[in-house]
Amino acid sequence: MTGAASPRPSNTAWALILLLGLIWGGSFFFARIAVLEVPPFTLVFLRLLLAALALHIYIRGRFGLYEALAAHWRSFLVMGLVNNALPHTLIFFGQTQIGAGLASILNATTPIWTVLIANRWTTDEKLTSTKLAGCLAGLAGTAVLIGPGVAATASVPLWALVLPVLAAISYGVAGTYGKRFRGLPAPVSATGQLTASSLIMLPVSLIADQPWTLPAPTAHAVLAILALALLSTAFAYLLFFRILGMAGATNASLVTLVVPPSAILLGALFLGERLEGTDLIGMLLIGFGLALLDGRLLRIRSNQPKKVS
Repeated sequence: MTGAASPRPSNTAWALILLLGLIWGGSFFFARIAVLEVPPFTLVFLRLLLAALALHIYIRGRFGLYEALAAHWRSFLVMGLVNNALPHTLIFFGQTQIGAGLASILNATTPIWTVLIANRWTTDEKLTSTKLAGCLAGLAGTAVLIGPGVAATASVPLWALVLPVLAAISYGVAGTYGKRFRGLPAPVSATGQLTASSLIMLPVSLIADQPWTLPAPTAHAVLAILALALLSTAFAYLLFFRILGMAGATNASLVTLVVPPSAILLGALFLGERLEGTDLIGMLLIGFGLALLDGRLLRIRSNQPKKVS
């Protein structure tokens, strides 16, 4: 049986996707600072715990939060594992050896995995040639953006490059699995998965890192952890679940294509970094890929009146 096509993002959904891409672009920067002083397992735990506490304070039991936690705790544990605990850990371990830019381009394979997984597990988000072309165009754009960094990875261990790709696959599973939370308010879904993933990471951090034996982090690392938890996690997941409910798993995964260029734009705006010609070409390719996945280019083309000879 052939399912219906996945919903096309509205203008509001596109605005939220771009905003989330900007925020998650910053997360690779914050993580790169913090992971130099805090071991990955403990960094993941702190990120998730602080974000969960912030959302509990924000919600204060509204939206039927506690009833939802009691009713859906198994689903929240699965979502917390595949969307938080596992991918964050994989990326942070990778970032002990690679920079934020390269980690972000490897993570940008998420839409392809989401398309393939959603095609297998859902009836309303089937694989089409246009979707695949859009994903490939977006990945080509990220490759152009980070190309110089990729060329310089000869001394980087293979496992450090593989881990962010495995994280992208985990995100692809999460994007499809997370469709079951469409009936819940976005703050409840975000708080549920972050609470569950914090509980998952607590014993891992205690056993693996023994955080009480670690030296106190510097002020820069503390600020990076706070930004990672409050901005790039708590607030970001409110946006993510709203996008997931509005536009579906495949469209929600497009945010990972926006992350690398957002990092470059942030550097140009706030750090005085120059945009090179390859940067502009890469961003154009990514924009073209997003347009293909959205379907608007094809709709405009098909609606144009044909010339009569």
